[in-house]
Amino acid sequence: MTSNMDREMILADFQACTGIENIDEAITLLEQNNWDLVAAINGVIPQENGILQSDYGGETISGPAFDPASHPAPAPAPSSSSAFRPVMPSRQIVERQPRMLDFRVEYRDRNVDVVLEDSCTVGEIKQILENELQIPVSKMLLKGWKTGDVEDSTVLKSLHLPKNNSLYVLTPDLPPPSSSSHSGALQESLNQNFMLIITHREVQREYNLNFSGSSTIQEVKRNVYDLTSIPVRHQLWEGWPTSATDDSMCLAESGLSYPCHRLTVGRRSSPAQTQEQSEEQSTDVHMVSDSDGDDFEDASEFGVDDGEVFGMASSALRKSPMMPENAENEGDALLQFTAEFSSRYGDCHPVFFIGSLEAAFQEAFYVKARDRKLLAIYLHHDESVLTNVFCSQMLCAESIVSYLSQNFITWAWDLTKDANRARFLTMCNRHFGSVVAQTIRTQKTDQFPLFLIIMGKRSSNEVLNVIQGNTTVDELMMRLMAAMEIFTAQQQEDIKDEDEREARENVKREQDEAYRLSLEADRAKREAHEREMAEQFRLEQIRKEQEEEREAIRLSLEQALPPEPKEENAEPVSKLRIRTPSGEFLERRFLASNKLQIVFDFVASKGFPWDEFKLLSTFPRRDVRNLGLLAVQ
Repeated sequence: MTSNMDREMILADFQACTGIENIDEAITLLEQNNWDLVAAINGVIPQENGILQSDYGGETISGPAFDPASHPAPAPAPSSSSAFRPVMPSRQIVERQPRMLDFRVEYRDRNVDVVLEDSCTVGEIKQILENELQIPVSKMLLKGWKTGDVEDSTVLKSLHLPKNNSLYVLTPDLPPPSSSSHSGALQESLNQNFMLIITHREVQREYNLNFSGSSTIQEVKRNVYDLTSIPVRHQLWEGWPTSATDDSMCLAESGLSYPCHRLTVGRRSSPAQTQEQSEEQSTDVHMVSDSDGDDFEDASEFGVDDGEVFGMASSALRKSPMMPENAENEGDALLQFTAEFSSRYGDCHPVFFIGSLEAAFQEAFYVKARDRKLLAIYLHHDESVLTNVFCSQMLCAESIVSYLSQNFITWAWDLTKDANRARFLTMCNRHFGSVVAQTIRTQKTDQFPLFLIIMGKRSSNEVLNVIQGNTTVDELMMRLMAAMEIFTAQQQEDIKDEDEREARENVKREQDEAYRLSLEADRAKREAHEREMAEQFRLEQIRKEQEEEREAIRLSLEQALPPEPKEENAEPVSKLRIRTPSGEFLERRFLASNKLQIVFDFVASKGFPWDEFKLLSTFPRRDVRNLGLLAVQ
């Protein structure tokens, strides 16, 4: 037990060393360590080179020795200082360093380690757990605090926690895990890509192959056959997991390490040796499938030389030529080439374009930039010793066939016959120039077959690569991919140019259409105005004609009127005063014996025809036209 005086001294030393000014916090930390000054200091400030020696506990933990010669004696301490001060060589802590807290959080069958500074909050722990456990913070209850439940905004420093802490997570709002989670994880694995780093033991060469999780082990082995020429039944593997017991198993179920897994493959030397290696390395060697009918036994196992095998095969297969000599139609010649190629090497081969070389150009180059492809020209020669190997093991490999069908238009020609050779050289000279034609002309027979990679570049055709028959599947694939990279870069530029050109053409078409519509609108307005003017002119003409007609009638009536009688006349005379609609008055004298028609003619001669106007008497008010003769009062 320590006295109150000792505790005050320990408290003062603890605050001086740690820089903690809050007395309640310092007392809490010391009480958690049973007032052991060194333990409390190490709990707050972890020492890099060991733990200091304390005079209170009587226990010494190894650390760096204090050399009085290398450190001057400190100044005399006040009377209230403890015996702990002289032990420290100097006051190394000027400011308090961040205190790191370790948390081990348990959730169901998982443990998550979290390391944070004591200046962080509880909510920051939950955010880290959300990323690790994939549980929303709102669904998470973090339990195990010594002070009971805490808020997310609580600062860890205020909880006075020890360095190491254990917590657990509760999720009452989430359903318990079921078998569906396993199926979900499996489905996720099926969508993942596995990188298989496969070492070919005999040649010490590494292949980095990407496979989807849904690919089977058998597919991996067949792809390795394309790269190494080791048939599946002769492949000896190391590195497959023990759970990979069936070649039909997909990679997601086989237990491979994600995302990368290392494997080693080699060739079986003999059946006896294969059995012995299988017994010695039962945990590393994967079972070998013999279900591939496409694979063939090594000729060396039967005492037959490889050259004899290929020689017999080629002589047996060459019953008919690949292409007729002096074929007039290139399409018919390529139909025979395709049929003969299939009969010799099987149906798994590139899809040869049926048609002329010009038609192949049209199919590959003269389409939209997004739809363009490279043109691969396969030049066959039956007299070359490499032809059979190249066709059967490389050109018919599934990986090569798939890559060619996706990215190339493949056209073929047989150069065995001199006439066909001369015909192709003529086509080559016309389409590619004399340099390429001369290159093919100088090739020796044993350098065939050839594989030409052609790229259409604006107005010309460029030969990117000429691949000879003495190559491997891996090298052939790499050269095809290299040509594809060049083509893709050029294609992106062509697509950009084509899009810009189409955009300009669209703008021009829109402008032309707008201009056309504007012209049509102007023409319609002009035509409507012309029609309106014509109608007005017609009406004006009619009006003029009517006025002229009326004026002629008026004049004729005026001329036909009898002379006006004088006031002093032997016959009775009537003077009529007629008011017009405008308020003016017309006056004239008429003989009593005149007919009423003369009055009407007089009024009409003044511009008031009787068929348009009525002539009314004032009293009694009646229509004068109904009277026969004028009665003189």
